[in-house]
Amino acid sequence: MTRLLEGKFAIITGGSKGIGKGIAEAFLKHGATVVIASRKEQDLQKTVEELSSFGQISYVVADVSKTEDIQRMVSATIERHGRIDVLCSNVGIYPMSLIEDMTEEEWDYINTINVKGMFLSIKECIPHMKKQGGGSIVITSSITGPITGFAGWSHYGATKAAQLGFMRSAAIELAPYGIRVNAVLPGNIVSEGLLSLGEEYLDIMKRSIPLGTLGDPQDVGNAAAFLASDLAKFITGQTIVVDGGQILPESTEAMELPTKE
Repeated sequence: MTRLLEGKFAIITGGSKGIGKGIAEAFLKHGATVVIASRKEQDLQKTVEELSSFGQISYVVADVSKTEDIQRMVSATIERHGRIDVLCSNVGIYPMSLIEDMTEEEWDYINTINVKGMFLSIKECIPHMKKQGGGSIVITSSITGPITGFAGWSHYGATKAAQLGFMRSAAIELAPYGIRVNAVLPGNIVSEGLLSLGEEYLDIMKRSIPLGTLGDPQDVGNAAAFLASDLAKFITGQTIVVDGGQILPESTEAMELPTKE
């Protein structure tokens, strides 16, 4: 494997499970030194144990909705490694709730984690990236919200679209300092959260994907590694969709090849 991130130091929020864990594994295989963060120390310890054979990885317990936790996460990374080359703002929750049943507390909570958590993580990394002369920020958004919709996830889709609105202005604001801001937009990726939705949901999703399978977390990780690497040094404010072609067909019938008479 080409080691795109050799010598770089990265923070990955939400790095103990699912897509975040896949990003961490991909980054390690591409040569990065990685710090993962999430709220549950037991999950972080398990992931560090599982991935340590691929490279140097450590963790910080942090809740991205709390400024003091994010400051501690960034300070710990600087103390350990002296710099932050890459921030992957990956934390995201996706509870299902119909609009008419949704409470104000549900709306506020998902926005706090998905949008405010992204903002706080990026804000705290900026001074260090400016001081060192640059850096790369990769946001995990989604196809849901910016491109597609799904009943029950209006609040989730709103947060993912908001992330891209933030990204575009942030990319302009931070460009003079050599800091790039991009995003990956996963489709249906095999993770604990997706598996919890049941086999019927998974089968429906597979049928909607032209490549005929669900994605692997490392598929997202490899896209994030490219955006974080020097190969993407002239790319900022952009997105990469990682969905096996899911957003392409007008319907499932559009994937049926016409028969020759």
